[in-house]
Formats: sequence, structure tokens, C-alpha cells
Amino acid sequence: MKTIGMIGGTGWPSTLEYYRIINQETNKQLGGLNSAKIILSSFNYAEIDKLNKVEDHAGVYQVVLYATERLKRASADFIILCANTLHQYADKLERETGLKIVHIADATAVEIKKKGLTKIGLLGTKFTMEMDFYTKKLSNSGIESLIPEKPEREYVHNAIMNELLKEEFKEKTKEKFLNIINDLEQKGAQGIVLGCTEIPLLIKQDDTHLPVFNTLEIHAKAAVDFALI
Repeated sequence: MKTIGMIGGTGWPSTLEYYRIINQETNKQLGGLNSAKIILSSFNYAEIDKLNKVEDHAGVYQVVLYATERLKRASADFIILCANTLHQYADKLERETGLKIVHIADATAVEIKKKGLTKIGLLGTKFTMEMDFYTKKLSNSGIESLIPEKPEREYVHNAIMNELLKEEFKEKTKEKFLNIINDLEQKGAQGIVLGCTEIPLLIKQDDTHLPVFNTLEIHAKAAVDFALI
């Protein structure tokens, strides 16, 4: 069994779910009293948010690089970034540290292809929706991404930052998200990628008839599969 290096705290509510799912899935596959080998480095997200607000991506990268190097020194065999947005740094981190990073978009693309879908709606932070680090990964697997219009993108981003990261899950926010999902369906989305690991804490499969891709669960299970190879 490989030791998983988790970079979390972006934010902590989803990191908690990662830890639970990874251990449950490990036990499901191995049985008995087996659980995962995990080393966790968890950020104070306020420090990341401060850098993001001034678009200091280089500064965020240095913080993530330092955490990755610490996990490497602690003998982590590979890394998972417990946030979709942090994957904008994944390829560079992998090159500079030499540690394998199990990429959340690659794992999600596999699940989308299993359902035979070619066009999905993508919800996440403004970075995930507007930058191309995520949609390129899906495109490489033959999957087209649709994103909401700018006012809706702003709403989703602000809801993540001001509510979900603080473990606040409001019914009116869920209703707005579902309206945005309906709009994406009207534009041709065959399924919805919940491309922020906090969104699955608000939106569940039972909330919509469209296939929903819970990137938190998908990524956590992909990490277990890689650890047990």
C-alpha cells in the first residue's frame, strides 16, 4: 500500500470528506481492519484566499510547492490536491517535485466516458470555470465543457467562498445552483461536473435528473485505486 500525501484545507469541509471516503474505500477493498496510509498537509485557507484576491498565482504556487515538498520529505509516495482549483499547478508540481499527482480532472474524465457523455456543464470557482487547465484535460478525452454566463459564474464562485467553505449550505443557494444547472442543460449539457469539492456537499444526485459527477468522491476513490496498485 502506497502512502497518500493529501494537500487539504482548501477548504476543510471537503478535506474531511476526502479522509472519510479514502479510508472507507480502502477498507471496502481490503477488508478487516485495513485503512489508508495518509499524510495530510492542511492550509489555513485565509492565506490562500488573500493571494487569490490579488491574482498572485505565483504566490499560491509557492505555498503549494512548499506543502508538496514537506509531504515528499515525510515519505508520501504520491500526492492528491484536495481541490479542483489547485490543479492549475498540478503539472508543474509534478515536474518540479518528481512526485506523481493523481489528477482530479483525469479521474473525472474517466467517469464521464463510462457514461458515454461528450458534453458536460462545469461548475466551480471562477478559476476552474474560466481558466483552461481543467477543460483542456476533459477536451483531451473528447469531452466538451459548457460554463455558465458571467453573472452565474460570479454567483457560484461567491457562494463557494462565502458559504460552502464555511460549511454553510442554504436552501436558496441550492435552488439557484439548480437553476444554473437547468440553464446548462438547455444549452446542451448531458451531465454536470461539480468541479469544486465543496459543491457536492450542497448538490446531490437526487437533486437533478442529469448525471452528476461528484469530483470529490471520484478523486478520493482514484487515490485509493492508485495507492493499492
